[in-house]
Amino acid sequence: MTSELLDRALIEEAAKKSGLIWVRGADSPAARALWHVWHEGAVCLVGDGPGEQPLEGLADGGRAEVTARSKDKGGRLVTFPATVSELPAGSAEWEAAVAELKTKRLNAPDGERMPARWARECRVLRLVPAGAVLPLPDGSLAEAPVPTPATTRTPIPAGLPRLLAKRRKK
Repeated sequence: MTSELLDRALIEEAAKKSGLIWVRGADSPAARALWHVWHEGAVCLVGDGPGEQPLEGLADGGRAEVTARSKDKGGRLVTFPATVSELPAGSAEWEAAVAELKTKRLNAPDGERMPARWARECRVLRLVPAGAVLPLPDGSLAEAPVPTPATTRTPIPAGLPRLLAKRRKK
């Protein structure tokens, strides 16, 4: 009983402090970094809509493996199994979870209209811890990044070298 309480406390504290978790759904080939909130004993996520994070491999009634990281060092703190449940839009649970998620959503394109868009186009999931904390791995778990069309490599603007040269002269 004591170890269960300690596990729960560790999971809750790690999830509250970290703004990013790694989640691997039952059907997912790799874990995916997701932003979240800790609300009423579970990790809450929103996604699968335009401009929101993908929640691939997370199905209502399914299982997932969640890893929380240290906010200051970024290292793995705890990994635990979780049960996935999708909150029905407009329900009291959905409203409470969305109120928390809304405060943490950065750079939202639609501000106050965001909850209405989430109700129409997105899924809100609750990942409830289910079982004992998993042991930390011995070796590296580095994986290739998930394929994405996003890119950061573009040619530099033609005028940039001149701008940089002017700054150096001053």
